[in-house]
Amino acid sequence: MGEKTLTRMDLSEAVFREVGLSRNESADLVEAVLQYMSDSLVAGEQVKISSFGTFSVRDKAARVGRNPKTGEEVPIQPRRVLTFRPSHLMKERVAAGNKG
Repeated sequence: MGEKTLTRMDLSEAVFREVGLSRNESADLVEAVLQYMSDSLVAGEQVKISSFGTFSVRDKAARVGRNPKTGEEVPIQPRRVLTFRPSHLMKERVAAGNKG
């Protein structure tokens, strides 16, 4: 499997090539979309992108964990976590990419 990472620059370059905006406008557009998504998640809203997946924030309750090295019980504070659930289409595309 490849070790390539898709970056903001890659996304803005794709917008530049596909849409025809200038490089600066493409970078601003990508930044604005990511900022809008982030702000929505911080506000507790779901971000659903059709045929891609759903990002959501989940509240996790406080619990007692265990240090695997020492076996000592350690309290874990309540926190908010970001989750991503891929769409069925995305799951199928990824699975098909693993074949051959």
